[in-house]
Amino acid sequence: MSFIIKEKLFSKQWFVDYGFITVGSFIMAVGYVFFVTPHKIVPGGVYGLGIIVYYLSKGMSFWPGGFPIGLFNLLVNIPLTYFGIKLLGSRFGIKTIYGFVSSSIFMDAITMMREVGDAPLVKDVLLSCIFGGVLTGIGLGLIFKAKATSGGSDIIAMIITRYTRIPIGQMLIWVDTAIVLVALAAFKDWQIPLYSMITIFITGRAIDLILEGANYNKALIIISDHHVEIRQKIIVDLERGGTYLKGQGMFTNLEKNIIFTVVTRREVAVLEEFINSIDPHAFITIMDASEILGEGFKSLRHKIEDV
Repeated sequence: MSFIIKEKLFSKQWFVDYGFITVGSFIMAVGYVFFVTPHKIVPGGVYGLGIIVYYLSKGMSFWPGGFPIGLFNLLVNIPLTYFGIKLLGSRFGIKTIYGFVSSSIFMDAITMMREVGDAPLVKDVLLSCIFGGVLTGIGLGLIFKAKATSGGSDIIAMIITRYTRIPIGQMLIWVDTAIVLVALAAFKDWQIPLYSMITIFITGRAIDLILEGANYNKALIIISDHHVEIRQKIIVDLERGGTYLKGQGMFTNLEKNIIFTVVTRREVAVLEEFINSIDPHAFITIMDASEILGEGFKSLRHKIEDV
């Protein structure tokens, strides 16, 4: 069964989604052409394989300048998408096809417009890893916001997962790791997989930033006998909400009212100072909250509308 949400053709959401995919594909292509490809960085995926093929085919008679990475991505993704639809159903849809087609075109077009297509913008490899990862992550994040995928290794992982029952997240890591190891065998340089891992990590963080936004909220679990006063501080002064959780002390076996609340980073300091003034022995756990949806923060409805 397909889980693609069908949108009305030429509706506002249709233009927003395809706008995200177009801009995301362009940004991702810029990241690859100017920062990733020139240093032979292979951040997994079909594009990573394309980079390997590009450098290995340089100087060969059938394509002396190196087989174009965008064209390689296109040629691999078309059959992958076909088999993905045949084996998994229409999970990917037109938007995914548009995504890998547009990114392939942007990548080869930008390369051809440069005087030297594979010349690095900066010579520092680490700097290229950072900026290449950020731009690639931003581009992929925009594509994911449009409820599309980048194709390639995503489809490979989904197909393998269906027949092995290995979790899709683990399989994606293994597929991308295998491609990085192929780069090591092809280029025989240990620096390449190490730099590639840095780029993969930064790309993932940039994707999270685009999908979840910059968030400085903290989730707090507070255990104190002065929970009534703390409740008043949270509700009245900070104008935040919270929830009472029922607990029992492991040593005392006494019933406890545990406060769970979410506040901003600035409000954490205010709350800590207040709790210290009334109960220095209170037990507080502070956790990073990557995304908060609900009363007092961004609503789920608004998030879906923004996407």
